[in-house]
Amino acid sequence: MSLKETIDIDMKAAMKSGDKNRLTTIRAIRAGLLEKEVSIRVGGKAELSDEQETEVLVGMAKRRRDAITQFTEGNRPDLAAIEEAELAIIEEYLPEPATDEEITAVVKEIIAATGAASMKDMGKVMGQAMKSLKGKADGTIVQNTVKSLLNP
Repeated sequence: MSLKETIDIDMKAAMKSGDKNRLTTIRAIRAGLLEKEVSIRVGGKAELSDEQETEVLVGMAKRRRDAITQFTEGNRPDLAAIEEAELAIIEEYLPEPATDEEITAVVKEIIAATGAASMKDMGKVMGQAMKSLKGKADGTIVQNTVKSLLNP
């Protein structure tokens, strides 16, 4: 079952249960997916790949995390709680996050494959690492791992 079908089923379930927060978040996810679909359409019907769907969800999750940070710093725990609830719902649709060990293993493999030896090669390693770990790891964590492995 595709993500779009799952979203539609979950949206109907949220409507029936009367869970307004879940319904609002699922509608936002659906709108984000439709917006991405329209943006890539070049004629007939456009279907999003799994990678593109994950990209939309990762972007939505990142915006929620940024909002949580800002609301927390701005002493607005009420608004931060709303964003946290939305983030939890969005994360249900994201792939299982990679562990620190998995991230380190992927980065070490890329460093060995590219022959990266110093911080000058960070761009090559980061590009491939983010492609491999798309949707599974936060860019900051990957960046810190790359830096620690390239800096002796």
